[in-house]
Amino acid sequence: MSRLLVLGNAGIDLLCPVPHLPRPGETLVAAGQSRAPGGKGLNQAVVAARAGAAVRFVAPVGRDGAAAELAAALGAEPLDGLALLPQDAPTDLSLLMVAEDAENCILSLGAAADALAPQEAEAEAAALRPDDMLLVQGNLSLEATVAAMRRAAGHGARVLLNTAPLRWDMAPLLPLCTLVLANAGEAEALTGQTGAAAAEALHRAGAALALVTLGAEGCVAAGAEGIRHHPATPARAVDTTGAGDTFCGVLAARLLAGEALAPAIAAAQRAAALTVTRPGAFAALPSCEELRALLAEAAA
Repeated sequence: MSRLLVLGNAGIDLLCPVPHLPRPGETLVAAGQSRAPGGKGLNQAVVAARAGAAVRFVAPVGRDGAAAELAAALGAEPLDGLALLPQDAPTDLSLLMVAEDAENCILSLGAAADALAPQEAEAEAAALRPDDMLLVQGNLSLEATVAAMRRAAGHGARVLLNTAPLRWDMAPLLPLCTLVLANAGEAEALTGQTGAAAAEALHRAGAALALVTLGAEGCVAAGAEGIRHHPATPARAVDTTGAGDTFCGVLAARLLAGEALAPAIAAAQRAAALTVTRPGAFAALPSCEELRALLAEAAA
């Protein structure tokens, strides 16, 4: 069975509802707070596993109570393997502010993610085979990410790079990518282009396939077969936090299962549309049952 290695961050999310996103110099009073597991790597690994993929999730964490909290939460997920690698830094923390119009902004502390050594990342990727896939994001250091991607590509495994968060220049990594997934802002920052032009620029820069998500406008893919637009699934958004991670996790799972790109994107769009209809990030991720129903309906 093909395996998905998700190498990324894991932390604690503090979610605070606010009337609107803060303006420069403005102080806001939140309408409460909630605490949950989080991190792009964690969210994507959980969604991919719930979607049926054989997922090994590897993440750097601190030597603290938050790490134990994450281990307990992830122990309840259908992961094929889990390695929380202790670092001499506190477990990562993110503050999520979600406005009444469903937009959000996120402030993350990533000392544990940055502390992962390139040798640790490379060692995890060394077990990958040609029918496996590596999924990475921008939360780890450039050095650790490059080490894992090079080792995975060297073994013939597929490499999926999600460009969020865009903390360092990802352009040199594109030739290692089977698929690069970027949102509209990230794609523009990387290429100076928007929409289809940005996707084409990412493909020409070396990615075998480039996919740029456009929110309610769907997404656009560029590869050897040209450019194609994929419409979004309509949804009434309550909170867009976590939608990108849901999209990425389902897409990786369906591609790993051998599904063609178009139906894999359609399934990912449907799952992301479900995510935005409820508040939170981890709490909003589709359940195993919801994803089974969604994927069965898509296949019918």
